[in-house]
Amino acid sequence: TPRDAAKPRDAVKPRDAVKPRDAVKPRDAVKPRDAASLVIVRGRGSAARVLLGRREPRHRFMPDVWVFPGGRVDPMDSRSPVSSELSPAVAAKLEARWSPARARALAIAAVRETFEETGLTFGEVVGGQLRPALDGLHYLARAITPTMSPIRFHARFFLTDAVNGSGELGGNGELLDLRWVPIPEAMELPIINVTGFVLQEAARRAAGQPSRGVLSIRFRRSSPLLRYE
Repeated sequence: TPRDAAKPRDAVKPRDAVKPRDAVKPRDAVKPRDAASLVIVRGRGSAARVLLGRREPRHRFMPDVWVFPGGRVDPMDSRSPVSSELSPAVAAKLEARWSPARARALAIAAVRETFEETGLTFGEVVGGQLRPALDGLHYLARAITPTMSPIRFHARFFLTDAVNGSGELGGNGELLDLRWVPIPEAMELPIINVTGFVLQEAARRAAGQPSRGVLSIRFRRSSPLLRYE
């Protein structure tokens, strides 16, 4: 049964992802596109750090803010070969709402986008082709962009430990200033409120607190509505 989630308003400094001049009317709302991000945590407790990068100032959607690696789901993601599948528990959570193919595509997209944007490999590279390892992913949260945004995503956030990956930070340059940031410091960077909510959920997990479920973040106009599923 979904439960209300505490809103970490005092710890989060929201930054609107939508400029007033770009806002659209509810009747003209666009359909959210599937997207996925990987929340990579290094360390435990108060020493936990997360990998973040800064989006290019020229980007139309969320310019010059700090984000987790991730992006849109590609049509080929559901058919891509992997080195390991999702754990039964994670697959069950995703498949409670979406088809097995869609659930798999979301997880693969998170790992693929991370590989492209950061150079880190969660899985193996065979013949130049990434084969994601999905068994180390945990389904942490999901968020749907407000209806007033001209660009909308239904983003799923997967959590994994940095020890599951390999490689050196680099990537394709889409994310600038890639670095491992202590979670309290990450909360002080220019981030949107969704990122702040997900960071707090990641901090809870890093502190060893039990899962309350999957954090669901929706918006009524511009006000966030948080619940656990």
